[in-house]
Amino acid sequence: MSTKRKVAVLVAGSWGTALATVLADNQFDVALWTRNEAQADEINTHRKNSRYLNDAVLPEGITATTEMKVAITGAELVLFAAPSAAMRDVAKLAQPFLEPDAICVHATKGFESVTYKRMTTVLSEELQIPLERLVVLSGPSHAEEVVRRLPTTVVVASASIETAEKAQDAFITRHFRVYTNKDVIGVEVAGAIKNIIALGAGLTDGLGFGDNAKAALLTRGLAEISRLGTAMGASPLTFAGLAGVGDLVVTCTSKHSRNWRAGSMLAEGLTLDEVLRKMGMVVEGVRTTSIARELAQHYGVEMPITEQLFAVLFQKKTPRSAVESLMGRGRTHETEDVAGA
Repeated sequence: MSTKRKVAVLVAGSWGTALATVLADNQFDVALWTRNEAQADEINTHRKNSRYLNDAVLPEGITATTEMKVAITGAELVLFAAPSAAMRDVAKLAQPFLEPDAICVHATKGFESVTYKRMTTVLSEELQIPLERLVVLSGPSHAEEVVRRLPTTVVVASASIETAEKAQDAFITRHFRVYTNKDVIGVEVAGAIKNIIALGAGLTDGLGFGDNAKAALLTRGLAEISRLGTAMGASPLTFAGLAGVGDLVVTCTSKHSRNWRAGSMLAEGLTLDEVLRKMGMVVEGVRTTSIARELAQHYGVEMPITEQLFAVLFQKKTPRSAVESLMGRGRTHETEDVAGA
């Protein structure tokens, strides 16, 4: 019988599997939950998750299971890496088996549809635990690089610094550096909204607009992230850190990024439905664009990039026309605009 400490990872997508590798490297017994029996068999028999991570070989410390009770029972830490649209359902399945003192970490970058709630709120409601037992993990981190143990740095945030430090201890390795932060709102907002800007980066690259345009998009995109985040109660300093500018840069400049690839395909003339079918995986930025537009209206802040991407995604506006609309906006002062004036 194993004497290792146990953790659970829900679900076995690319990011969940990559983080399961990090935890296994830290000598945890990792139970990786999936609904797919064939996927579980492939992981356990061949040490591969070929649908999501190609030829990456997974460590022996990971055991896949389709039984939630088996995954959760005895786990001192539970990592939720489900898409935002599935988070509430996965949490409902996990709740009956959750250990009384287990720390719950999520690594999902998005909001819940309809309610527009952040993932820590969703988890607190469904797991019936206080926010002090919840952690969000975010930052510049492509699963394809993490699973190869390339140097990566992230941040964990919690209402309790003690809980954040426990998560930090669980995840930190010589390849995977982890910082702590108390600004849960800022870390979650930054992680979600940067996906919108990454869609825009894919569009500008696909249209051949060059480095100047991309630099402007990232800078003004960060202004939109900061504007909405501070209106929701976040610290402005968070957006200058790993969860903010760090994650924004990596998502907008790498072809590993699903959102960048989706934006690039839209620039080629594919419809949104065609892009999503071709991707075959969740593109969080698409859903988040609609949600962020509603949140901007609710909090009374301007998000012109988000507004134009919404028009491209859902109102059949051409990408080129969207860029022309952004370039033709009225004059304003840069720092006043960042502050929402």
